[in-house]
Amino acid sequence: MDPNPIGFQKHDHSHCVADAVAEADRTCQKAGLQLTPVRKRALEILLEEHRALGAYDVLARLAEDGFGSQPPVAYRALDFLTKNGFAHKIERLNAFIACAHPGDIHTPAFLICTTCEAVAEAETDPSHSLLNQIADTTGFRISRAVLEAEGTCPNCLANDQAKDPK
Repeated sequence: MDPNPIGFQKHDHSHCVADAVAEADRTCQKAGLQLTPVRKRALEILLEEHRALGAYDVLARLAEDGFGSQPPVAYRALDFLTKNGFAHKIERLNAFIACAHPGDIHTPAFLICTTCEAVAEAETDPSHSLLNQIADTTGFRISRAVLEAEGTCPNCLANDQAKDPK
């Protein structure tokens, strides 16, 4: 489990988009799922940014690419991507982000920068969390948990410090 969040560090962005789409295609073929052109393009749109996008943002980009302009176009594609682990819904923002670990069973935590709107996906270990301890104490079994935190990313913090070095 990598403790470093994916989304704030510099990397070859075109490479990560191509790799993630290829992995989604392989996963769909193995599972007998169809990564239709609109689903694939919706995934690419999410991968092109490291920030969460609303369904209407995705729809606008799909419409620009000739996939239609009716909301069900985007919602069906996003539903497929989230149900099959290729994307996550960021509840706090009512928006979507591509999964940084597609195909892996994991419990992500989302770190949302309120300055630049970047979103990083970090790994958590739910078995050692306070929430899990509370659930155990009360006899509750957690089937799904979403951890989202808002704050300032390392890049924006560095920019702030460069502007005001105290």
